[in-house]
Amino acid sequence: MKAPFSEYLTGIAEGLKKLTAVLDQEFDYVSILASDTKGLNIRVSGRSKSVSNETVQTERGIVVRTARDGYYSEYATNLFDPRDIQSLAEQIRKSFEEQNQIMKAAGVKPYETPVLNDEPLTLFVEMETEQLPETADVQSIVGRLTEITERESEKREEIRDCILSCRSNHVSKMFLTKNRDLRQSYVFSEASAYTLAARGDRSEAWHEGASGRCGPELFEKISECAAKASDSAVSLLDAERIVPGEYEIITTPEVSGLIAHEAFGHGVEMDMFVKNRALGKEYIGKRVGSDLVTMHEGALCAEEVSSYAFDDEGILAGDVTEIENGILRTGICDALSALRLGTVPTGNGKRENYSHKVYTRMTNTIFDSGESTAEEMIASVKKGYLLVGMQSGMEDPKHWGIQCIISSGHEIIDGKLTGKIVSPVIMTGYVPDLLGNVSMVSGDREVFGCGMCGKGYKEWVKVSDGGPYLKTKARLG
Repeated sequence: MKAPFSEYLTGIAEGLKKLTAVLDQEFDYVSILASDTKGLNIRVSGRSKSVSNETVQTERGIVVRTARDGYYSEYATNLFDPRDIQSLAEQIRKSFEEQNQIMKAAGVKPYETPVLNDEPLTLFVEMETEQLPETADVQSIVGRLTEITERESEKREEIRDCILSCRSNHVSKMFLTKNRDLRQSYVFSEASAYTLAARGDRSEAWHEGASGRCGPELFEKISECAAKASDSAVSLLDAERIVPGEYEIITTPEVSGLIAHEAFGHGVEMDMFVKNRALGKEYIGKRVGSDLVTMHEGALCAEEVSSYAFDDEGILAGDVTEIENGILRTGICDALSALRLGTVPTGNGKRENYSHKVYTRMTNTIFDSGESTAEEMIASVKKGYLLVGMQSGMEDPKHWGIQCIISSGHEIIDGKLTGKIVSPVIMTGYVPDLLGNVSMVSGDREVFGCGMCGKGYKEWVKVSDGGPYLKTKARLG
């Protein structure tokens, strides 16, 4: 079935077009992004026997962007009344002037930014889904999750709790200008299991998830996720501490995705180029990895939670080849930063919600596949680790340092897995060295989208990342 476009947005569309026409009389550029999102969120804990579930309106509002004499301003509201357009137009005018005066009073010189492109374009997209979150059988889902938490909690005596979470969002967005009318509707969902295991005074935990640009039908995967999380959490109870040093490593697709996200995620978000806060600006056209390293970024290079038809600035989704055979070709860019840098926007302008600022943000960030198999890669390792399970990561875009926290490392000696597990594993290094040492890449590939990404310490948005198995060298501790 098609994910139906919001009736609410359809109902206010003509009013928003009238507002645009009124504002166009005195501004060089006017655009309106209108959002309407409904969400389903269910969480079941086995230990506390607690259940929380809700189907709610998670976002509904508009943001109006205006520009005059090179200065851009935005005004957001969730109280749009089509019967009172003149009053809202006056508030937007007043807000524009106030923001402009505040900038001048503070001695802040705005970027002299040209007028955004407004070539005529009409688009209406309703993406496929099997189910909608707003019509899902919540009680049936809760009952199934409760059964699974009870099963996992009773499976082994070491299991202390099994927490299952299922989330699904039905997103509708409309972007309007004088010449553009873009509308899209899609559903994305996540299912995750978090298992806590303990033995004596030692406790360990494991997270396992599934995601996709699809409806609550995805929740069928939660049983498999729970079983994997339980097995992995218990296995960590016997894990040893790693001896720090440099090792040959093989990263599973999930860990490869973490590297892609941290290594060439924020580091090539080109709004950082405008502010000279990213080293990537100096490496365009230069080598940053081995010939085996090719990486894509864009809402079209995979079908996951961060895949859409157009971004929050009305730019059509893209598929950008950031790295090609080890050479950094380009970064990703929102529309305003593209104007300031004299380049082309890539469809990566995203907001946390309608009331937040647009930033250049990742969508799907993935390494391309190679020609090896995981078995061949393991057989080629003299002494090292297969890294499994992603916890978190961070990078320094200005100096290209990277740190990734991995759930576990599985020892490889003379081309064979020994059965020894180390945990946790902290991988650190300099990005061009880490990617420059990539010597084998598997032919398969996976993409994961259960996480969120912040810009600095805030501005959280959905992203996806992944890739194949990678063989490289890194410092582990």
